[in-house]
Amino acid sequence: MSLGLLVSANEIHVQSDSQAQHKDIRPEEPDLQTKRKAYLWCREFLHGAWRILNEEAFQISIIRGGLSNKLFLCSLPDTLQSVDDEPRNVLLRLYGAILQGAEAMVLESVMFAILAERALGPKLYGIFPQGRLEQFILSRRLDTDELGLPELSAEIAEKMARFHGMRMPFNKEPKWLFGTMEKYLNEVRRISFTRESDVRKFARLINYNLPLEMENLMTLLESTPSPVVFCHNDCQEGNVLLLQGRENLDKQKLMFIDFEYSSYNYRGFDIGNHFCEWMYDYTYDKFPFFKASFNNYPTKTQQEYALARFDGYFEQKRRLGV
Repeated sequence: MSLGLLVSANEIHVQSDSQAQHKDIRPEEPDLQTKRKAYLWCREFLHGAWRILNEEAFQISIIRGGLSNKLFLCSLPDTLQSVDDEPRNVLLRLYGAILQGAEAMVLESVMFAILAERALGPKLYGIFPQGRLEQFILSRRLDTDELGLPELSAEIAEKMARFHGMRMPFNKEPKWLFGTMEKYLNEVRRISFTRESDVRKFARLINYNLPLEMENLMTLLESTPSPVVFCHNDCQEGNVLLLQGRENLDKQKLMFIDFEYSSYNYRGFDIGNHFCEWMYDYTYDKFPFFKASFNNYPTKTQQEYALARFDGYFEQKRRLGV
């Protein structure tokens, strides 16, 4: 059963799928206003043939539409030749209705730019208050069962190590993890149900004293010897791209994307969270729309294999004196 949410000032009311109204928010083509703005952004921020492109020849299609982000593919027509080394296709990302706040947007944009310059993420072509223009990469996202393939696991570990070795101009305290936990806990405590069976289940959940559970977990995490480093915090298969044309290379065939959760955090969390993602299939088409296979958690041998590549990166840096 799917759930609909009605948010009021102090509560989140949950409706069953029979009550919730579902609307298609992904039209086949962008509206004329969006197309016009996209054309102007591409013309103003990109170089080469984009500067002489007529609006009538401008090509745009929807990749994904939603409340958090809307993604569009913007392209030069085949009839217009390149002038320089300008990209012929770019990704337009527009921030949607659900925003994390102006400060978070600024931090994420700065982060994206730095990672692009260090070849750890897509190139950044332009940034403006409503969104940004990014490199369009021919690729596909990994499948869950590919995370355990030795050659892919090794490269993921090496790229994660590069992440952890960076010094970023952000708050060095591990505030993201605890802050996110507190936010979700507050949202849970605001939920109210109308169906009696759901009310009973929710009451049983609340009786577990979730604030105390979280306090104990925070105490445990703070006592661990794991160093605080710059972490991706969401290294799951959907955020790792397999680059087209590089599938048969030994290295440099993967790229991390989606850095909105990246921040300083416990290194052990980033590694452990990635290992947990080996178990979860988010393509499952029935409620709750993911499936956990606990037997897929990496074995000790698989963990040691990945961590050896992780440690090898830092050992190489030590030998080179960088």
